Amino acid sequence: MTQNNDGTVKPEQQDQILFMMLVQQHQQIARMGLGEQENPTTGKKEKDLKAVKYAIDTLTMLEKFTAGNLTKEMSGYLTDTLRSLRLKYVDANKT
Repeated sequence: MTQNNDGTVKPEQQDQILFMMLVQQHQQIARMGLGEQENPTTGKKEKDLKAVKYAIDTLTMLEKFTAGNLTKEMSGYLTDTLRSLRLKYVDANKT
């Protein structure tokens, strides 16, 4: 990551960081809903497939509205995250 002469992050890099953090937040929501990660409120691993669907739907909308406006790396990260979450969601619905 390159910085300005004053040590601050460049605005376009700040946007990339914020985008990645947004994707990661929804990935965490999905992982909690899949029971892979503890819910910080309850301290328990709980399944909530509605939360998983919400996270996937939100990331799908984000992918749709940012199509053609992302760097190759950001687009790939979003696509890979969605692919992984969708597969896990399908598996979770089988059980």
